[in-house]
Amino acid sequence: QVRLVESGGGLVQAGGSLRLSCVASGLSLHYYAMGWFRQTPGKERESVASISGSSSFTYYQDSVKGRFTISRDNAKNTVYLQMNSLKPEDTAVYYCAASSLVRAGLNPGLFQSWGQGTQVTVSS
Repeated sequence: QVRLVESGGGLVQAGGSLRLSCVASGLSLHYYAMGWFRQTPGKERESVASISGSSSFTYYQDSVKGRFTISRDNAKNTVYLQMNSLKPEDTAVYYCAASSLVRAGLNPGLFQSWGQGTQVTVSS
């Protein structure tokens, strides 16, 4: 059974940085595209970034390009999201997800396994 556990969320001031981690168990990450998504109350879940199984391809939502970086360490079965220059509008619950595809882009419908989420709050 696939299990994804996020960590690294918290409260940070605008302009600050956070690094989210997602540790996977029950699968070998090498063959799976991984993604980060976020959701705020009353809004649909939106994509943030994804990375292909080989790390050859990365995808970012326009609003985070140049500020966020997704990476993975397949040996540690871990995916990261480095978030810099954070803005109050980045406040959300951030979810890690795994796709059965090697490359899945930013379509949340292509991701089958989801973590429980970690809260990120950016104060102004």
